This record gives sequence, structure tokens and C-alpha cells, in this order.
Amino acid sequence: MKKFSTLFLVALLSGVVTLGAYKVLFDSNGYFSNSNNSGITTAANSYGKKVGLSSDILDFTEAAEKTVHTVVHVKNVSRRTVSNPILEYFYGYKGGQTQEQVGTGSGVIISEDGYIVTNNHVIKGASEIEITLNNKKTYQAKLIGTDSKMDIALLKIDAAEKLPYTAFANSDSVRVGEWVLAVGNPYNLTSTVTAGIVSAKARDLDTSGIQSFIQTDAAVNPGNSGGALVNTRGELIGINTMISSMTGSYVGYSFAVPSNIARKIIEDLMEFGNVQRGILGVEGGELNGVASKELGITQTQGFYVNKVAKNSGAEKSGLMKGDIIVKLDELNIATFADLSGYINTKRPNDKIQVTFVRDGKTKVLPVTLSKNEFFSTEFKGIELENIEAIDKKKFKIDYGVRIKAISSQSLKQYENELVGNIILSIDNVKATDVETVAKLLNKKEESQTVRIEMINKNGEIMRVIL
Repeated sequence: MKKFSTLFLVALLSGVVTLGAYKVLFDSNGYFSNSNNSGITTAANSYGKKVGLSSDILDFTEAAEKTVHTVVHVKNVSRRTVSNPILEYFYGYKGGQTQEQVGTGSGVIISEDGYIVTNNHVIKGASEIEITLNNKKTYQAKLIGTDSKMDIALLKIDAAEKLPYTAFANSDSVRVGEWVLAVGNPYNLTSTVTAGIVSAKARDLDTSGIQSFIQTDAAVNPGNSGGALVNTRGELIGINTMISSMTGSYVGYSFAVPSNIARKIIEDLMEFGNVQRGILGVEGGELNGVASKELGITQTQGFYVNKVAKNSGAEKSGLMKGDIIVKLDELNIATFADLSGYINTKRPNDKIQVTFVRDGKTKVLPVTLSKNEFFSTEFKGIELENIEAIDKKKFKIDYGVRIKAISSQSLKQYENELVGNIILSIDNVKATDVETVAKLLNKKEESQTVRIEMINKNGEIMRVIL
């Protein structure tokens, strides 16, 4: 009995020691616990931390299932006649061979009755446009309208049944680091899905048109152009447009037109047949350390107003040269891409609240946006304005700016020959519209020479150096 009591006491003491050691070393406040900052962090503790990637937290399947049936394959068939100059010269042969060219891309169904949005470059020059749905059904599409500046095109197919479609989300609310899916149908098989995060917003690539891309690291290749960029709820936040690559294939970055811009263009094409583009009526540039130092100001973010257009909404509201625009409505403005991207979602006569800094004080003014066609700019004594639809039809062009007036004394003698001519490029950069030209010319000094290509009133190409 005495021996049994001794064994029982030893066992009891062993249990107490074990329990005590566990409490001291491994319990929630123990030496090796995660919450004890003075302890040693083991590999198991380090790699066991949740980072939001587990299947119970992040699941793309629902968003993918929603989107794949709304993304289509777009086939662009164009035909051109190729002549043989030798046969024409020696034998008077006037015929030619008709060659067929095929291009492909993707598109997104945005309504149950068959409206489809894609990139303008996917269907440019098409004689026929064929749409293949994810279920392999094919349709001939009608081109409703395009916006070459923003690289958006609207198509329409007539289907017997109601079609699945993707709903638009507010692209302004997209956050950097947010997970997104890129969905395309590049090979006319079925829609493909890749995942990534939003790498940047309002990205300005210094293109002649779009200056407010959503940048993502989701894998996008050329055939995915016109496809959908969606959030984890399967809502459309952008139209995949281009990649940044020396090889033409995806190497880490891709870019999408924000859904707010795309939706506004689509609504304009449906309602008016063309894009109603409003302007603020200011010229200038975004601030940074170098620009602010040259201007003698301390602020390094915002849009510095260097010039206010006559009769524009900005002039009528009281904006002045030297003002620094820092907010439009509720959107903070740090770059030119921020400003242009937001204005591109608005129409003429829309009213916005402009917050700006003047003489160190923050002020707010309501500004009514002007119509883009009335916007003009002046350089080297030449006043330029946007061309109209009648000019595009007459000269068979889809871009350019017209010489409106000559104020330079040295050019007055050529006024009759110059006024009315349409400038196509300046220093080999397309003169897409006055806004693009103004941005280009703002980087040049009046003393610098520029090379201009233009069409005169007789439709002849002219090249001059000013």
C-alpha cells in the first residue's frame, strides 16, 4: 500500500510539472506563443499566418462562371483589292486581286438583347464582323458606332433568345491591390480566365487618346483585346485593351479602359450615334517635384492651369492661370490622367465642382463643361479647332484639326492658302483632336520648329516646317 501511494504521488507530480511547463511555454501567453513578441518566431508560426489566399476566403469560381458566358469571340474580315502596276503600265490592265484579311479579338455582351462592346482596333476596317458565343453559336454583327480616341466599338447581334450579359461596376471605386479577372476568347474555343491584381489606376501611357488606364498584372495577350476585366463579384470594371511588351506577348502588365469611360461612350453611341465629349477648358500639366520647382511653388500634386480657353466653362466660372486643380467632385486629382479620365465620363453642359488652390487658399467653383467642338488652341499664331463630320466624309479621314484663323504677321500673306486646311500630324504624332494637339504643343517652345502634315482644301497632302 505504501509503495502504491508513492507511485501515485510521483505520477501526480509528473502531471503537474507537464501541465505547468505547457502553460509557461506554449499557452496563449507562453514563451513560444504567437502573441509573445519577446519569444522566438518559429517557421511554423511564420508560415502559418493567413494572408487572404485560402479557398475559404478567396474564390474566383463564381465570378468566372458569371463572366465566361458573356465574353465572345470577334472575327473581323476585311477585303482589299491589290493591283499590279506593271500590268497596268504595259498592258493597260485595270483589274486587281481581291485579298481577304482576318483579324480576331474578344468582346463583352452588355445587354440581353445583344449589344456587345469591344475595342475599335479589333474591328477597324472590317467588311464583315462575326461573333461566336461561348456556346459556339455564331452571328453576323452590325457595327453601331466607334470611338477611335478611346478605342471602343459597339456592336449588335440579333439572337432568338435572351443572352447572358455582364453588368457595369463603378471603376472609380476600384482599389489598387484588388483582385481582378481578365476574361477573353482569343482562339474561338471557349472563354479563358486569368487572375491578377490592380497594379495602378489612371495610368497615362502618353497615347494619343486614352490617358486613364487601369493597369493589372492579369495575363492578357493580343487576342484578348476587347475582353472583360471584372472584379471578384463578376462585375465589369474595364475593357482589356493593350499590353506593354517588346515582343507583342504578355510580360507582366496589361491595361484596360475603365468601365465608367466605356459605359459613357456606349450610352452616347446608343442615344446620339456619336460621342458627346465635354471639356473643362483648361490647358496645363500635372505637377511633380521638377515642375513645382520651376514654377516656384511648394505643391507637388495636382493639375497646374497654364491657360484658360476663351468662352469655356472654366473661364466663365472664374478659373485662372496659376490655379492648381486638386479635386473634381469627390475625385482627388494628382495627375493629368486623373483629370482627363474623369472628364471623359462627362457630357457637354454637365456641371462639376472644381476644387483648386489659389494663392495658398483652397477654393471650390461649379463649372459647366463646354462642348468639345468649340474648343480651340493657338500655336505660332495659328488657331486650331476640331474637324466636323462633314470634313471627315469629304476627305475620307477620321481624325485631324482644322486651321481656324491666322494671327501671325509672318503667316498673314499665306492666310488664304492655310485657313481651312486640316492638319493630320505634328512631328509625326497624329493630330487626333485639339486636346491631343494642345498637350503636344504645351511641351514645345514657340522658338522650336515643328513639322506639319496637312490636307489642303483641294484634298492634296502638304508638308511644311514652322
